[in-house]
Amino acid sequence: MADGAPTSAKSSAPPAQAQAGIDILTLGCRLNSYESEVMRGHAEAAGLKDAVIVNTCAVTAEAVRQARQTIRRARRERPEAQIIVTGCAAQIDPLSFAEMPEVTRVIGNAEKMKAETFTGLDFLADAPRVQVNDIMTVRDVAAHLVDGLDGRARAFVQVQTGCDHRCTFCIIPYGRGNSRSVPAGEVVDQVKRLVATGHHEIVLTGVDLTSWGADLPNAPKLGNLVARILKLVPDLKQLRLSSIDAIEIDEPLFEALAHEPRIAPHLHLSFQSGDDMILKRMKRRHSRADSINLCNRLRDARPDIAFGADLIAGFPTETDEMFANTLASVDECGIDYLHVFPYSPRPGTPAARMPQVARDIIKARAAQLREKGAERLGLRLDRHVGQTALALVESGNRARLSDFAPVRIDGVSPEPGRPALFHLVSRTATELVGQYLDSELA
Repeated sequence: MADGAPTSAKSSAPPAQAQAGIDILTLGCRLNSYESEVMRGHAEAAGLKDAVIVNTCAVTAEAVRQARQTIRRARRERPEAQIIVTGCAAQIDPLSFAEMPEVTRVIGNAEKMKAETFTGLDFLADAPRVQVNDIMTVRDVAAHLVDGLDGRARAFVQVQTGCDHRCTFCIIPYGRGNSRSVPAGEVVDQVKRLVATGHHEIVLTGVDLTSWGADLPNAPKLGNLVARILKLVPDLKQLRLSSIDAIEIDEPLFEALAHEPRIAPHLHLSFQSGDDMILKRMKRRHSRADSINLCNRLRDARPDIAFGADLIAGFPTETDEMFANTLASVDECGIDYLHVFPYSPRPGTPAARMPQVARDIIKARAAQLREKGAERLGLRLDRHVGQTALALVESGNRARLSDFAPVRIDGVSPEPGRPALFHLVSRTATELVGQYLDSELA
């Protein structure tokens, strides 16, 4: 799994005493963030005036719990608003959300992307309370143009959704459906328009990004799409890939990652474990050696590349020795940004029926992984201290280097959305501290 793999549930709560308008609360993955912006455009065009849309995540039982908590908080803070619930949790179990007294409407993952779902001022009064169809019957994915996220510093382009794999811990295919790809021509057109409106960086995103193209004529690979974007959009300064399945990296994609300077030197990999037996029980398609070899090959070709990875602590049947293999793999792969998930059983998945690890052991292992992740992040940040480097300026006095290292801007902050030159004077435990030197408009 890629962007649909385990992710932290994140939301921005509506402000206290919020005024009438449209609030969208997004939990989960980057793809949800992209789709929330599509929904915002649809809702505004439809004339909705007083609504909260909760875009849920279902990757773990904890994510579903947070979704319900978010819905209840939204009702307390917006007592007169219509509460519309969508996303993976709503797709998988719509009736349980429809039974919540706080909820006005439940819409599915396919329905939320359609303008007609939101059309007309009578939408909330006249539409069925539950609009959720069988996601497995959906055969296409429409391209949608979002005018940038992250304060226009970068834009996310959805090129794929759904997943054909069935990892034993993952419920997401039942929320997203089978893998569907946006045709290359439509993707290139979106990238061209976003670059023309001033976006410096484009991020390709999807649930299982490296499966892009399998359902299209002649089954092109993701490497083909990346090559077309770089060739046909010469003004694009930086292309970034969201989370990908390492075993599906085709040779043209590897060559582009290794040698193309316009691709950001940063890759987030869906590893999940560093132990072969656990990987087999997860029904993953790569081995521990595959992970290590890929990282070594890419680092040999491009020494500045940084790696992020998803790892699950305490998967069913995981012994101390198996966990030690996963912990050691962080150093062996040279992972710089570690995304740690304590395993929690997701009803309806095969892993939920396997022998479970005790919760206190899961918690302790997750803490060990996070401690190792903090150590690795510190090493990555140390590489930059004292250097002068370009970083893409985001909102809130924040910026990011091309390898995804975060920078807190100390003092004067340039306008968001453009790269700027910084002197990286120090670091904290989680970010660099940079002083603005000059704008880079090239």
